[in-house]
Amino acid sequence: MKILVCVSGASYCELGLELIKFLAAADHEIFAVISEGAKLVLRAESGIDADEILKSAEFRSVKFYPDTDLSAPPASGSFGIDATIFAPCSIGSLAKIYGGLCDGLSTRAAAVALKERKTLILGVREMPLSAISLRQMSELAALGVIIAPPVIAKYCRPASAEDLQRFVIGKWADLLGVKNELYQRWKI
Repeated sequence: MKILVCVSGASYCELGLELIKFLAAADHEIFAVISEGAKLVLRAESGIDADEILKSAEFRSVKFYPDTDLSAPPASGSFGIDATIFAPCSIGSLAKIYGGLCDGLSTRAAAVALKERKTLILGVREMPLSAISLRQMSELAALGVIIAPPVIAKYCRPASAEDLQRFVIGKWADLLGVKNELYQRWKI
């Protein structure tokens, strides 16, 4: 499966990096776009230099593209991306996707997913949500977009912040159709 992961500049961009690592290890063709906003957030929140960390062995099989490269393969439906996920999805990216604004590779890839009727998942990361954002998410959901905010659950029996992170990544992997045992599933 060809999966595109777009990491936009919302808080907790580390979730996107961890999702990319997991998917790369799960033997799929993984492509990724890390926005400049995401790079700023990673540095501010976690002291992570995205350009350096992406050179590590964990990311070796992933093809990264700059968000400014509108000629990159994921900008075309003929490239054949099966699923696109914004992990996390900023409110700015949500608004651009909703409005059809394709000013970067990530938002162009979202437009491609919509026109090709491919899986598009938006991990919207914001709280509280405005009426405008709720309307945008509702209308996108009516078009088939999966709205999957990184919301935690207690049934996974988390013992650490990493367990909660694995839960979110596992739920996103489920939506992508990627088998995983990242979290304890619901059982009574």
